This record gives sequence, structure tokens and C-alpha cells, in this order.
Amino acid sequence: MKSVHRAEFRALLEEHRESVMRARRRGGEDLDELAEARSAATADDEHDPEGATLSDEWSRLTGIDAEARAELLAIDAALARLDDDTYGICVSCGRRIPVARLRVRPTATMCVDCAAAQ
Repeated sequence: MKSVHRAEFRALLEEHRESVMRARRRGGEDLDELAEARSAATADDEHDPEGATLSDEWSRLTGIDAEARAELLAIDAALARLDDDTYGICVSCGRRIPVARLRVRPTATMCVDCAAAQ
């Protein structure tokens, strides 16, 4: 990969990583507040007649956090591929992943054809 693209994708990945980290911090604060609310709730599944139960909200927030953790792993793996000169190479067929695809999905590990085939 050309050095100009390497710098572009490193910056893009690092910016994306920081964005995901900020979202996780906000989500962690939401989970902390919800944990406090759940500990003070009654034993009737914390029903709120106007909306979802606290348990439902807990499940939603922990699911979002799990997705963020997975995204961080993908970002870190992409950064490692940049470091070892395998970034932008399809893990399935070995061809170059188009720069346009990497700009849209910087953690991509497969070219469009291989990703579509899966």
C-alpha cells in the first residue's frame, strides 16, 4: 500500500477508534446509572408503564457495548495489519482491497467479491 494511503488509513482508524471509545465511555455511564436504578427498583421486573423495563434497557445497553468491543478489536487488528504490511489485502483471495472500499469500511478484511460470496 502506498505510504500516502497508509497515513490516511492510520488516521482514519485512529479517529474511528477514539469515536468508539467515546461512545463506550458514554454507554458505561448509562450502564452505571441503570445499575443504580435497578438496585432501587421493585421486584416486579422494574416495569415502567410508559416504556421498556430496566432489564430490557440493560440488555440493550450491554449489547451495544459488546458491539463496540468487537469494533475495537477489528480496528486494532486493522492497525496491526497496517504495521505488518498486510492491510488492504483480502484474507480470502489475496488480492488488493480497493481503496474506495477501505475508505468506507476501514476494517475490511475481504474484497467486495469475497465478502459477497460469504
